[in-house]
Amino acid sequence: MIFKEQTKSIPITKEMMWESYKKVKSNRGSAGIDHQTLSEFDSVRSKELYKVWNRLASGSYFAPAVKRVNIPKAGGKTRPLGIPTVSDRIAQQVVKQYLEPRLESIFSENSYGYRPNRSAHSAIEVVRRNVLRYSWVIDLDIQEFFENVDHGLLLKALERHVSEKWVLLYIKRWLEAPVILEDGTVKISTGKGTPQGGVTSPLLSNLYMHYCVDKWLEQYHPQVKMVRYADDLIVHCRSYEAAVHTLEVLKERLTECGLTAHPEKTKIVYCKKDGRDLKGYPVQFDFLGFSFQPIRFRLKKGGSFLQFDCKMSRKSKVRITGELRKLAFHNKTQRGIQDLANLLNPKIRGWVRYYGKISRRSLQPLFYYLHNRMLGWILNKYKRFKGSKIKAVKWLRFITKSYPNLFYHWELGYKLV
Repeated sequence: MIFKEQTKSIPITKEMMWESYKKVKSNRGSAGIDHQTLSEFDSVRSKELYKVWNRLASGSYFAPAVKRVNIPKAGGKTRPLGIPTVSDRIAQQVVKQYLEPRLESIFSENSYGYRPNRSAHSAIEVVRRNVLRYSWVIDLDIQEFFENVDHGLLLKALERHVSEKWVLLYIKRWLEAPVILEDGTVKISTGKGTPQGGVTSPLLSNLYMHYCVDKWLEQYHPQVKMVRYADDLIVHCRSYEAAVHTLEVLKERLTECGLTAHPEKTKIVYCKKDGRDLKGYPVQFDFLGFSFQPIRFRLKKGGSFLQFDCKMSRKSKVRITGELRKLAFHNKTQRGIQDLANLLNPKIRGWVRYYGKISRRSLQPLFYYLHNRMLGWILNKYKRFKGSKIKAVKWLRFITKSYPNLFYHWELGYKLV
């Protein structure tokens, strides 16, 4: 038992606290503004959990400041990420788990991001089916979505489904919590934004988009098909005219909700395949790390056909090759090849399980690059191979045959070319 008292004026139990703690611990994450890590929290767990529960259950919990860091994005840009303290993440998880079943019951079938029993792969598969039926796509990017969520509209949406005043009180406090920037500057709430990285933020952003876009499209534009993953929207239309009109009214709707479609990233795309031969329109869009475009497939009996489908995007490949370069394992000559396998296999598994589930063939160039980095390591480590890439290739081929399960992708048949 973590603490003796079971409940106070607010119906938050010790079981709710414990379940929330386990969830936060499984998600890991770094320290917030108080510098307390998960391991440090664990060393005084009973005391810390009691303190959070006592304040939550009595209505006296106030959200501490959120630490903001900038994480790199493709193209050299950065994305702001909010990191609450460990104890605040647990407090937020309590409210999220209390609210989530209620809000899940009203969310659209076309929404996939940050929802239980739904995944990016599910969204991608729906888009793959839709591009075969619909000739046009609106690839809609919302500019700085998490920074522009209007608190007034969000609380109004919450009040439609939440009658408990304590829930609304705590969510309002989290929305209004100050943010500490990397240079130490304190940013006070301006009535907009929900920290990307906060535990409740995904649930609240889904509620916001539910009323802003999902329900609105279903009610007023049922002829189009939408797939949404968080703030990434793909809207399928049957004609170019329908796509132009839908994008126009969508932009107006976003403006009403305090949001803006990114002027450069938002576009209308033609889903070109055999039987569709219009020219002069963009024929490619990216969604969740995959690039949708016309792809030529070969038939076993000869010939080929053009299909609009997806494969791993160029941005994803650039990001992953960048990760491999940062590891700089080709210079770590004190390590053996088993050490390399231990270092790389968790990453390789992640790439194969995400990208390979849709298209394993598109991973081939990535592993070609990885093998070249491995050859660099061999040439640096073994003097007998110095200056002879041919000998290094022969040795690596020998290793792939002798130890076919050493690297995860070797088990799946990705061998050295």
